[in-house]
Amino acid sequence: MKALNGTGVALITPFNEENEVDFSSLKKVLDHTAPYVDYWVVNGTTGESATLTGEEKQAILDFVAEYNKGLKPIVFGIGGNNTQEVISQLEAFDLQEVDAILSVAPYYNKPTQQGMLRHYELIADHATKPIILYNVPSRTAVNMTADTICQLSFHPNIIAVKEASGDLTQSLWIKKNAAKGFLLISGEDPLTVPLISIGAVGVISVAANVVPESFCKMVNHALNNDFERATSILMESIPLIESLFEEGNPTGAKQALELMGVCSSSVRLPLFRASDQLKEKIQSLL
Repeated sequence: MKALNGTGVALITPFNEENEVDFSSLKKVLDHTAPYVDYWVVNGTTGESATLTGEEKQAILDFVAEYNKGLKPIVFGIGGNNTQEVISQLEAFDLQEVDAILSVAPYYNKPTQQGMLRHYELIADHATKPIILYNVPSRTAVNMTADTICQLSFHPNIIAVKEASGDLTQSLWIKKNAAKGFLLISGEDPLTVPLISIGAVGVISVAANVVPESFCKMVNHALNNDFERATSILMESIPLIESLFEEGNPTGAKQALELMGVCSSSVRLPLFRASDQLKEKIQSLL
């Protein structure tokens, strides 16, 4: 499969005023990010996957694949808290143009580590594409421990983890004990440079939707061991990055993109448009 180094952008899903997927604006997002990012991540949390129908998800994937024409890797999000349903989705979607599956840890159920271990083993056994684990306890209510991630790293069809626990010590243990060749990918924009310093291969980023050029420069400097320049860009970017998450993701990113003339700031409920205060803050930061 194609390498997943560098910056993967967790693509937003633009909506029009009728709350339908806006494919003309999606093309603008792709045009905006294409010169800089290394791969596309479709149907992740940032893409509001929780509010998309199966038909919409497939249509968005097909649109990105047609735009991409095989040039960049495509990662597609398929995850959930019903193991059998995730397996069924893996069989239902046309994944011909997909290079890997990003699968979030089971949320809401609060499973044990053994439950998560078996959940991912079954998914990986049934998947025809490699699996990227996604550990994001702020959303799932359960942290997948370094030990569990490392055990899963030895499964032949599990190739990486998008690590968003915010725990640098956990990431150190993953790097130390995971299978050789297993990829550590930052799942938190502000921690990308520190994680690359301990061996992460890059990031799956929200901010890359908004400021792809500067964000990708930061990642590339870090991957080239120029941490002084990478840290300088990171420090300049932190206020904007934090503002993007202030009222939920992708509310802030979509507001920024609307201010830049790329797409509407519309989100689907239960998310809501950015407040006037946040809009003013993002405008000043941009």
